[in-house]
Amino acid sequence: MNDTDNNQETAAEEQSGDVLEAQLSPLEEEGEIAADYIEELLDTADIDGDIDIEVRDGRTYVSVVTEDGEDAELEALVGSKGEVLDSLQELARLAVLSATERRSRLVLDVAGYREERAEALREMAQNAVTKVQSTGDSVHLEPLSAYERKIIHDAVAEAGLVSESEGEGPGRHIVISAAG
Repeated sequence: MNDTDNNQETAAEEQSGDVLEAQLSPLEEEGEIAADYIEELLDTADIDGDIDIEVRDGRTYVSVVTEDGEDAELEALVGSKGEVLDSLQELARLAVLSATERRSRLVLDVAGYREERAEALREMAQNAVTKVQSTGDSVHLEPLSAYERKIIHDAVAEAGLVSESEGEGPGRHIVISAAG
């Protein structure tokens, strides 16, 4: 194959890639970009993991799991209290921003950590709701990320109570009180 053939083949591959990207919604495109970024990171770190992309509720969810369910190797990507995972999520969002010039609200999950955390947050919200209902006093929760606060707000609203975020920066937390 000569250089002209190689150049034509490369141009055809790039054009087919452009056609594929044109068929994706912006959220699907975010997922593909983030998945490519995370896949490169996994390859560099020599960590095995499968990447799933899902779009739901106006947000892109990218998950890293293992085929056999043995997620111990992936736990290093979560870190203590999810700090490493939060950093990786921000890096994936930056990769999307760099490629699309659009801010992303994608959520990255590794080894099911976010789903387990969401369940713990819903339980925390329910405990706080029960306390507010029994005492009538407001309950202040620990500082949480914006995504975690949204989970709490949704659970509290579902229970018919009121929740507000108070504070700034890393001290931002939720206060739950009786409706009205």
